[in-house]
Amino acid sequence: MDTIASLFSFITTPVSWVIVQFHSLYGAIFGPDTGWAWGLSIVSLVVLIRICLIPLFVKQIKATRAMQTLQPEMKKIQERYKNDKQRQSEEMMKLYKETGTNPLSSCLPILAQSPFFFALYHVLNSIASNDTIGVINERLLESAQKAHIFGAPLAAKFTDSSSKVEALGSSITDVRIVTAIMIVLMSLSQFYTQRQLMTKNVDTTVKTPFMQQQKMLMYVFPVIFAVFGINFPVGVLVYWLTTNLWTMGQQMYVIHNNPTPGSKAQAAYLERLHKYVTHHSKARGRRDRTMIKAIVAKGRDRNEYERKFINGLTKAGLAAQADGSVVKSESAVAVATEDGATTTATPKRQQPKRQPKSKRQSGGAKPAGGGEKSSSAAEGDKSSSTTSLSKDDEPQDAKPSGSAGKAKSGGGRSRAQSGQRKGPQRPKSPTKK
Repeated sequence: MDTIASLFSFITTPVSWVIVQFHSLYGAIFGPDTGWAWGLSIVSLVVLIRICLIPLFVKQIKATRAMQTLQPEMKKIQERYKNDKQRQSEEMMKLYKETGTNPLSSCLPILAQSPFFFALYHVLNSIASNDTIGVINERLLESAQKAHIFGAPLAAKFTDSSSKVEALGSSITDVRIVTAIMIVLMSLSQFYTQRQLMTKNVDTTVKTPFMQQQKMLMYVFPVIFAVFGINFPVGVLVYWLTTNLWTMGQQMYVIHNNPTPGSKAQAAYLERLHKYVTHHSKARGRRDRTMIKAIVAKGRDRNEYERKFINGLTKAGLAAQADGSVVKSESAVAVATEDGATTTATPKRQQPKRQPKSKRQSGGAKPAGGGEKSSSAAEGDKSSSTTSLSKDDEPQDAKPSGSAGKAKSGGGRSRAQSGQRKGPQRPKSPTKK
């Protein structure tokens, strides 16, 4: 381990300088020789490094999602050239080149962080060996050796002997209890981070050997940290536990606000977005509008959760637009349908109300005195030279008289009783005996 750490000795001076600057700040608050001053200096170093690595983390997310998108194609190549490993590798590299994907991009934050990790290890190991390093002079070296974190010296290890630990002003029991607790917390945080990624932010529709490997790493990584953790100084354990907690929180933020398409996290995100949009009739902010815009642009390629979201908006009388906004669905508003086409929402046609049976049989209610009106209308028809077309074919004696007009006022009931229809009747066919 010392050989590996010495390879990164070129960066020990910048790392030691950053630690000393933070120590001067926290030393003025907690005291220069306290574990709080040196421990918080290491934590601040982690935070500073991880903030600088945020662009690489964003690139890691994009690379991981691109790899997940390529999983079906990679599986086809593996099945097609399963007996020819060389051709399989060539086709894989060709696929990476065509899509602009780099499998190593998902490891960029870890690779970029490793020089700082080994440099910090080298600095703390030099403190334990009573050697000055970087900008840490004899005065700072003596102060760092006096610093204890929960009773364990900053440079002590789980595997140190009793004499070495006593020389640092502590007991072997305190050192092993503190280091054991920190190793367990470090392994658990690594396991939870990987499990959170596999259970919530992975496209569940893709089943490939790559996914099985990721599940296996979920259990292998914590074991690796536990094995190597017994050889890390307390200060390095503080560094690694802090970076694990940062990674876990950063990943939780990404899963909550920018989930992988097709994952359970996306289903939960779209459910929250649907509740907000249906309640306020608009998207919450730029992030939500970007998500809606991407869903509308997919058209027929939407997954199950995205189709459910679009259908839910349609049922609520809303329409998702191509620019990511949400408007009320009216007669002149374009609506993005489930199959990706754009239609115009029109109000539904209302069926007329069904009349009661008595009104249908009577032909509708007639005003009182209708018999007199019909009688006078019949007399006017006789004296007039122009007649209606509906009465041209009727015989003269079929026209209503005054008495018939009077009977017509209650004609609804009489026709209902007689069962006869208005107009010429169909002749009855002779019955066969």
